[in-house]
Amino acid sequence: MKEKILFVVNPVSGKKSKDFIPDLIKQTFDEDHYNTKIIYTSFSGEATHIVKQYFNKGYKKVVAVGGDGTVNEVASAITETDGVLGIVPTGSGNGLARHLKIPVNVRKALSVIQKGHLKAIDYGIINDQKFFCTTGVGFDAHIGHVFSKAQGRGFVSYVKATLSEFKRYQPLRYELSLNGTTYMRDAFLITIANASQYGNNAHIAPKAQINDGKLDVTIMKAFPLISAPNLGVRLFAKNIDKSSFVETFRCKKIIVRRKESGDIHYDGEPGKAGEVLNVKVASEGLTVIIP
Repeated sequence: MKEKILFVVNPVSGKKSKDFIPDLIKQTFDEDHYNTKIIYTSFSGEATHIVKQYFNKGYKKVVAVGGDGTVNEVASAITETDGVLGIVPTGSGNGLARHLKIPVNVRKALSVIQKGHLKAIDYGIINDQKFFCTTGVGFDAHIGHVFSKAQGRGFVSYVKATLSEFKRYQPLRYELSLNGTTYMRDAFLITIANASQYGNNAHIAPKAQINDGKLDVTIMKAFPLISAPNLGVRLFAKNIDKSSFVETFRCKKIIVRRKESGDIHYDGEPGKAGEVLNVKVASEGLTVIIP
């Protein structure tokens, strides 16, 4: 029997056209051996519904063609099932794909789906929302909301938004409960990571492992503008955890309390949540195709 593969394409992820992708899929997965279906999404959240619909029709291998937001929607539909996730990274950051060493070249990523291996990975849950790379509160969550409303996309636009908002952002006070201890912290940001990076190889939790059954917590306190370049370098050099402005923990679950409801982010997507954030890890609850 032909193997069924569903490709869920986000046409607006990243900056490049996706018009050439259907032909590449047909070239890679010949009709004699594969039954491929290509669906384009048209609004946020649609991918999850599409995957569930086709999963019930026997499409157990599903491929997210897009960025981390698309990956999140597709993966969320098949956690704790016998479904298998493939990734063709075409987004702005591609954090999960980069962590898993999946090529950002479309042709090479399709080859991984055809010839790669299966790996069981963890995922996280913040309140009722699943995440596969990172989630958190603070400045990065604020920037996620600003960036979502910006006209431009891509790394350069993200940097511009970050620089314009930095001076006006004020750190907030948080209560964190993890590993049997409660901490009070004034934090510029708190990131809870399953994978090591936000995307674009910016490693906010360099030691994070995606199948260790734990989440890595990075707490960054306020820092002077003069230290920003050094912190930026550390992000990409995979040693942000060595900064004097950063504190790290590792845990299976964490409760974050703040004075009022506000912004969060998950896998690069902006969201809103209440005063109490319950975050936990689900161990090896998703199967992914890797090189």
